[in-house]
Amino acid sequence: MPYNLTNAPNDRTSFRLYCMRRLGFPVVKIEVSDEQANDRVNDALLYFWDYHFEGCEKTFYKYQITQTDITNRYITLPSNIIGAVKMWEAGDAFNSTNIFNFRYQFSLNDLYPLTQGSILTYWMTLDYLTFLEQLFVGQQPIRYNRYDNIFYIDQDWTRFLPGQFLIIEAYQIVDPTTFTNAWSDRWLCRYATALIKRQWGSNLKKYTGTQILGGVTWNGQQIFDEADKEIEKLESEMNRDYGLPVMDQIGIWMINTLGATLVLGSILNEWIHLPLVG
Repeated sequence: MPYNLTNAPNDRTSFRLYCMRRLGFPVVKIEVSDEQANDRVNDALLYFWDYHFEGCEKTFYKYQITQTDITNRYITLPSNIIGAVKMWEAGDAFNSTNIFNFRYQFSLNDLYPLTQGSILTYWMTLDYLTFLEQLFVGQQPIRYNRYDNIFYIDQDWTRFLPGQFLIIEAYQIVDPTTFTNAWSDRWLCRYATALIKRQWGSNLKKYTGTQILGGVTWNGQQIFDEADKEIEKLESEMNRDYGLPVMDQIGIWMINTLGATLVLGSILNEWIHLPLVG
């Protein structure tokens, strides 16, 4: 929420106090310790990072290989990265001035004729070559788990040299410590408040039925139940309104399988009809 709001939370402390004020503080004493409130803020952030479409962002992480990496046969990524999906080697092949680069040769020889007509053939050829590369070569096998931050590259590490760069397509969390506007996210504020409220009710449940001065009776169970319903509603709202939809992997798999079958069938058909030699 990139607005200059009065008293808007901009760090962990002001965010925690904002949630407490939503519950009635300082008019009402909230029976929750600062440590408990900070724990619930952590819980809210973890849920926000995992499910909110603005809780993480795509990034292209540049990493320079060291001799230690080659010895270990893996590299260690920063803790703010929660997913890694693809890798490229940033070598000379990516340099547009490399005379053996396909795009360089095409630009050198065929760019002018391309400007005189349609680029459809060029686009279809590149798409077909990309498909053949995925079919016969495939993507570089990688493995990554965000709880150990270790990025495994399943290949012969002797082909890497110290000082070589890798480009990793990854997803990193939107850290409110750096991007302070994240503390003002409406869903995050309501969810953290509900978690603190449930903690408040949990603390008071053991005093349910106890009378204090003025004849007031503690009812921590009611506070707990109300907060539980609010949390359930907010998590349902997250899945419905703020979470990214799940891609239809079955449909994508069927299309790729069909395409691979057609290509292989065409190649086999050509091989079968080749003339015999000798």
